[in-house]
Amino acid sequence: MALNYVWIAFFVIGFIVALYRFIFEGDTKIFGEMITGTFENGKTAAEIAIGLTGVMTFWLGIMKVGEKAGVIEKLAQWVNPLFSRLFPGIPKKDPAMGSIVMNFSANALGLDNAATPIGLKAMKELQDINPDKDTASNSQIMFLVLNTAGITLIPTSVMAVRLSMGAANPADIFIPTMLGTFISFISGIVAVAMVQRINLFRLPVLVFVGGFLLLMFGIYTWMHNMPSDQIAAYTATVGGIMIFAVLLAFILMGVKKKINVYETFIDGAKEGFTTAVMIIPYLVGILVAIGVFRVTGCLDFITNGIAMAVAALGLNTDFVPALPVGIMKTFSGGGARGLMVEVMQTYGADSFQGRMACILQGSTETTFYVLAVYFGSVNIKKTRHALACGLVADVVGVVAAILIGYFFFH
Repeated sequence: MALNYVWIAFFVIGFIVALYRFIFEGDTKIFGEMITGTFENGKTAAEIAIGLTGVMTFWLGIMKVGEKAGVIEKLAQWVNPLFSRLFPGIPKKDPAMGSIVMNFSANALGLDNAATPIGLKAMKELQDINPDKDTASNSQIMFLVLNTAGITLIPTSVMAVRLSMGAANPADIFIPTMLGTFISFISGIVAVAMVQRINLFRLPVLVFVGGFLLLMFGIYTWMHNMPSDQIAAYTATVGGIMIFAVLLAFILMGVKKKINVYETFIDGAKEGFTTAVMIIPYLVGILVAIGVFRVTGCLDFITNGIAMAVAALGLNTDFVPALPVGIMKTFSGGGARGLMVEVMQTYGADSFQGRMACILQGSTETTFYVLAVYFGSVNIKKTRHALACGLVADVVGVVAAILIGYFFFH
């Protein structure tokens, strides 16, 4: 329901702003740009879905093999002490638990090509145990918010862009980004837990948080003196090894269990193709609305309003040029990346604004995109508190990224 109101608001506010610019600023091109943007974003949405088709077809086929071979069930047993606290609605030994932990691991390593299809598989499995098929369950909402708060251990793509933009040390945003994304992730969990009345003060949850902080410290100790190109090479290698190891392990376990691996793969692959086609209408709807909101200058109005409020409080406003990156990331990852590059081109890759833009890019996630794709894949219409909790994580992530940026670089 919340997503419905937001979707309508994008069009209504966009039209009002465009009308204002036409009447009071004499902008005769604004409505033409809106129409052009509508067609372009509709095309982009379809291209994204088609681009996902091959990857999803392959990975959901592999996931089917892992499920039949019993690997997913084993994963569910290993993570049950922690995830049973976060997802009390999932029965023990349900395959959804294993898919969730695999999706979480892929996101943390920045393996988007594997994370999305595995996540969609997890959403389908959660839908299988959802008693109200058109309304998001508590478990689905927690899973979605964990994705929209998406924790990333190593911001490889951001560091690669900084390297191409001539930064003296492209990896200098490594630790600030890890801290920002971790704070966003924890805030998402807390927001959902408060609404769903989940007690987080349990030993498995506290051990996980402490262990994750220890892991971040270990990664920092290992990599903080490495050149950025070496970090990128290591992370790419580790990611590739992990993906292929999972693939091979599923196949070999299938052989061990004496199942027909190829036919099982085909059965799962068919599900992947169907899912990719199903999400096209949802993607078109949300991306077109976001395009209208952006092309009319509504994002600039929000940024300028925040700048005025911050200045009125007598606070430093050096972060404001980078702020559109954090706001746009909620709507569009590609749009935010373009704004990040624009900030670095204008102010310099090693400027405070340039670094701040990179931290914001790595500390937030595409909430509207994730909700549209994941809920659309299982035809969920009533998203309940998913959007609100996801936006809480985004806001906390943006604020944390700004404070962290000031701490490290100002």
